Amino acid sequence: MILSGKQLDNNKLLSDLFRQEHLKMIAVLCRHFGLQHIEIAEDIIGETFLKASENWAINGVPENPAAWLYSVAKNRAKDHLKRVTLFETKIAGNIKPDVTETEPDFEFGSEHIEDSQLAMIFAVCDPVNATESQVCLALQILCGFTVEEIANAFLSRIATIKKRLHRARTHLRNSHFQSRGLSEASIRLRLDSVLKTLYLLFNEGYSSKTNDQLIRNELCAEAIRLTLILTENPLTDTAQTKALLALMCYQASRLEARINDEGEIVLFDEQDQSLWNKALIEKGNYYLVNACQGNQASKYHLEAGIAYWHTNPAAPDRWQHILQLYNQLILIEYSPVTALNRAFTIAKVYGHEKAIPETEKLQLNDNDHYHKLLGYLYETIDTGKAIEHYSIASQLTKAKAARQVLEKKIKQLENLTF
Repeated sequence: MILSGKQLDNNKLLSDLFRQEHLKMIAVLCRHFGLQHIEIAEDIIGETFLKASENWAINGVPENPAAWLYSVAKNRAKDHLKRVTLFETKIAGNIKPDVTETEPDFEFGSEHIEDSQLAMIFAVCDPVNATESQVCLALQILCGFTVEEIANAFLSRIATIKKRLHRARTHLRNSHFQSRGLSEASIRLRLDSVLKTLYLLFNEGYSSKTNDQLIRNELCAEAIRLTLILTENPLTDTAQTKALLALMCYQASRLEARINDEGEIVLFDEQDQSLWNKALIEKGNYYLVNACQGNQASKYHLEAGIAYWHTNPAAPDRWQHILQLYNQLILIEYSPVTALNRAFTIAKVYGHEKAIPETEKLQLNDNDHYHKLLGYLYETIDTGKAIEHYSIASQLTKAKAARQVLEKKIKQLENLTF
């Protein structure tokens, strides 16, 4: 079946609206139904978008599509509660209903939506769940991703993602988390987990470790959107939140320059700086300045500082500043990625020969980035060793696009040896 141009436009509009309004709608509905009835809220939203698809194809798109969706969702929610009330009073006798409000006001005002969204973000990012489960749940509930889209993002089997989501959603329903009136105690308890989940969501988009696409723009956009929501509430607009948003803005500013026309990653020194998004860099500057008003220096502050210096390539001493920040970061939270990035920075400041022993002592033999870095460091010192490390990195790399870049590099070095 071939769709008309009008149908394609409607489908694109509905898809965009689903991404933009899904969290707002499910957050408001769950505020009334309770998280234990999250599936009811999701069914109502699904029915709402189905009705929009049918109605708009015949009558055209309404003047205010979002308001139309809210109105339909509100009416369907009220109809559902009326059916529940009728069943409880006429059929089930004295059985008490789970939902006690028979005629609630499903308000979709901006303030009500903002409060509901914030509560929903904190409900989903429960530190009891494993990190990967939090990210998957965030993609499904907060961002409106399908199971298939999540499986594609993490290069996992659909059955695996379903099991992961089932466990996480069961805990969410049984957690008794109050989505009405998020308390300061709840925020203090979960804010670190929320920020970490959004940080990991952005990183998966910025440099995908599990997908043939090296960059997933939609994941980066969703992480920024959700973090921005946190900055709009005084209880969550903390120095760490602003620092994380600054980091995301800086990193996202270079997304267009990181991939060439062949879909290959472009190294930082080779990027076309005219493709950098200056507006996002300015936003990053704004949020970083505001994040540094106090004495706090979290990992997000340090990483944002590193990203800031990367947006200032003309600064003659930027690599020295970056190395100092990595020295602080590795003391706050050691990770293989931080250690490898620090070793790369040492090469920029002191040369490749100094960086090689710093890298090799890490002994991350099962890490593809470790061998990529050693391949890079050995390129001008020992071509044979460079080829050896690039070959190992290619074997360890999951993403097809990344393997193709490594194979191209190996061929270039092999041609130099003849």
